[in-house]
Amino acid sequence: MKKWYRGGKWLMLPGLLLSHCGYAQFILGAQVRIRPELRNGQGAPQTQGAPPAFFTSQRTRLMAGFSAYRIKLGLTVQDVRVWGQDVSTINRTTTPDNNGIMLHEAWAEIMLTDTVIKSRSLSIKAGRQELVYDDSRLLGNLDWLQQGRRHDAAVIRYESSSWTMHAGFAFNQNKEKASGTEYNPVPPGNYAANTNGGMAYKSLEYLYVSRMFKTGHLSFLFLSDQFPKYHIDSVEHTAVKVWESATYGRFTTGLFYTGRSDRLSYTATAYFQGGTNGNGQTVSASLWSGVLQYAVSKVFSAGAGADYITPDFDPLYGTPHKFCGTMDYFYAASPFGNKGLQDYYIRSRLNAGTRCIIAADVHGFYSTAALNGKKRYFGTETDITASYTLTDIIGLEAGYSHFWSTVALAQVKNVVNAASNSNWAYVMINIHPQWKIK
Repeated sequence: MKKWYRGGKWLMLPGLLLSHCGYAQFILGAQVRIRPELRNGQGAPQTQGAPPAFFTSQRTRLMAGFSAYRIKLGLTVQDVRVWGQDVSTINRTTTPDNNGIMLHEAWAEIMLTDTVIKSRSLSIKAGRQELVYDDSRLLGNLDWLQQGRRHDAAVIRYESSSWTMHAGFAFNQNKEKASGTEYNPVPPGNYAANTNGGMAYKSLEYLYVSRMFKTGHLSFLFLSDQFPKYHIDSVEHTAVKVWESATYGRFTTGLFYTGRSDRLSYTATAYFQGGTNGNGQTVSASLWSGVLQYAVSKVFSAGAGADYITPDFDPLYGTPHKFCGTMDYFYAASPFGNKGLQDYYIRSRLNAGTRCIIAADVHGFYSTAALNGKKRYFGTETDITASYTLTDIIGLEAGYSHFWSTVALAQVKNVVNAASNSNWAYVMINIHPQWKIK
């Protein structure tokens, strides 16, 4: 029996923490993240005269991890809700769409190579897990949203000091069945599927290969996702979608490169997307991105970048809050049609001491395709954020954003009599303790 001292108390740990090789590690973690927000046109312009919204959301997570000879386990249970959404005495009246308790992660990783070999590893990781690659543009955990993003998948992983190769597979069903593989891609709950408000995939396969260099790394991604076909039927004089076992297939492939030279850091991205999307539409689209950041001094850096996204491109299952402005007007839950997007931006970072970082970005947004006689200019957004590390487990963050929008943006957002000025502000407290037990 092991003893572990924490917070003035001795906790007794059973001997099962010791593996047959004499070593095991148990990790416990928790997170409480509270975020009040003032929304006055966040996601889409408000109708003129509409009052702003104010609310507080909270994520509460409990995490546990275990590692021993040739095995790793991970578990994350979370509750996500808005303050006041439940009655204060009992939770049984909460609707399924508002019920924020869920299993965010539950996976096991089996090491196929001996763990004493440090130069390379081959493993299989299976279960509910986050998929995060490169800058999270196409595959990310969407951590800004309180619910985050996860996948039920199996991943074969090979990693060495210079190479990373992952092959992932997923196949979704709504429940256990006696026959058939029909899948409803719009399951209940408040968990986002595609980043642009689309449906969940029925199956997914991907190959990711990355090569590390002295000053950067280059990666290749090929991802194929399939969506169930459907036909329209009438049920009690109401048209409904009836899902079929057959699927539409789409693929996305491309390269990502990031590097650094002295004071200059740079990133370049190019992806092509083809096949048929979940609506049965043929897709032939691309995404091009480049950014430069220059360290003017040890505490201040500035840079510029551009994203060029053609119509019908879907940025898959990434973290869109990192791109195209923090007000989430594009490729987030609020759709803006299929006209594509051009985003030209400048950004700056200031390290105001060892614990504080202040960032300021300015974006200019344009439609890639023509807009029915309207100019392609969507508007300008300014984002200012500040983060402060109070302790190793307590972080504070605040942000303010302003969007000056045009008639063209209101048109693609389908907002009638839209206000031309929108703003959004938030503060966030993030408490994230973690304990390791050997």
